[in-house]
Amino acid sequence: MEFILNLDRELFFFLNGLNNSFFDVVMSSISGRLTWIPLYAFLLYLLIRKYKWKTIWIVLAIILLTFLADQTANLFKASFQRLRPCQDDEINHMVHFLSCGGRYGFISGHAANTFALATFVAFLFKDRSFLYLRIIFFSYAALNAYSRIYLGVHYPGDVIAGALVGSMLGMGMYFLLNRLKLVRNS
Repeated sequence: MEFILNLDRELFFFLNGLNNSFFDVVMSSISGRLTWIPLYAFLLYLLIRKYKWKTIWIVLAIILLTFLADQTANLFKASFQRLRPCQDDEINHMVHFLSCGGRYGFISGHAANTFALATFVAFLFKDRSFLYLRIIFFSYAALNAYSRIYLGVHYPGDVIAGALVGSMLGMGMYFLLNRLKLVRNS
């Protein structure tokens, strides 16, 4: 286990060390929620086009999914109590950080939320004509996850675990709605 934690720390220092003033602005923006409003609006448009009135249920599911991903991340943080790099007094003097957040970082809530949404969207729009949408949403999730490492608030392991948990939640939500016959094509 110590080997994995050391590898995670070394990878963090490499990725976090790829900083400059231009990317400080870019990564802070990528990590922000308001930046992605146009993407969410585009998703809403596509949902309405494809799912018509069922979009109401899908939007409610996305809200629930975000809540579940966020609370699951908080549960992990409270259980594991792994300090964020920016909160760890042993290393925080070597960390390039622009914000810090709470004390604990395992797992990343940003990664859990964005990968939950990306996975859910990938299942909702799984036909070949929507490949571009799946690429956009997984790119959004990956960029958001990397921004958390860049900003010094998460180790790579935090975002990888968050991405896995979020993806499982997104998949589970899709299968639940599918079972309820709320996401089959109109």
